[in-house]
Amino acid sequence: MSTNPRKEIQQKIEEGDLRWLLLKVGELHGHFCPFVALGVKASVIALKRLNAFTEGIDEDTLAIVETNNCFSDGVQMTTGCTFGNNALIFKDVGKTAMTLAFRSGKGIRVSLKAGYPESMTKENPEAQDLFDRFIRRRQKGTPEEMQRLKDVWEELSFRQLEIPDEEQFDVQDVTVSLPGHAPIHPSLICAECGEAFMESRGRLRDGKPICLSCSGDSYFVLEGRGMHIERGTV
Repeated sequence: MSTNPRKEIQQKIEEGDLRWLLLKVGELHGHFCPFVALGVKASVIALKRLNAFTEGIDEDTLAIVETNNCFSDGVQMTTGCTFGNNALIFKDVGKTAMTLAFRSGKGIRVSLKAGYPESMTKENPEAQDLFDRFIRRRQKGTPEEMQRLKDVWEELSFRQLEIPDEEQFDVQDVTVSLPGHAPIHPSLICAECGEAFMESRGRLRDGKPICLSCSGDSYFVLEGRGMHIERGTV
């Protein structure tokens, strides 16, 4: 068994095989769209500029994403920095941008040029029309129309790989402040629901551990609209 499951991905990054990488990200994202492709390209730029590769175990290289759209899946798969391995930081500022940084704070920020999305769809007005109808306005399309949407956006997605980086991105050297390594917390059993939860995410009620879901206290939720606060039951 390979001791580095990302070996092939790293090889393709070094070779500059963007098409292979986009196909790989499609396995995670479920479809192809321009912003997934842009996430792949931005990540490859940062990885090569920093000469950084990660196996997702030591948290010594971190990625910071500034949006929760399709772009971020391209970043997670390509860099190997994910929510699950604690090497991905999410800043809910709504910008199509990512930063790759070492623990020292040395990093590369890659951001999409202002106005680029408009110029991208201007070349293919059908793509914009289909997106507006079936994604933005949530109209119900026929199977043929929905397949056309997939085909057009897939074509536009792979087209992004052919466009020079300097037409799409601004790239800058940065120094960032990073949090410490993720702490390892023990689990407790909730006295209300009986489920295990991370100790740092609980409360005490009558001296007994209670999870946030049962406590009535607030907690953060990340969903399509971004980060917001919800409350557990009382």
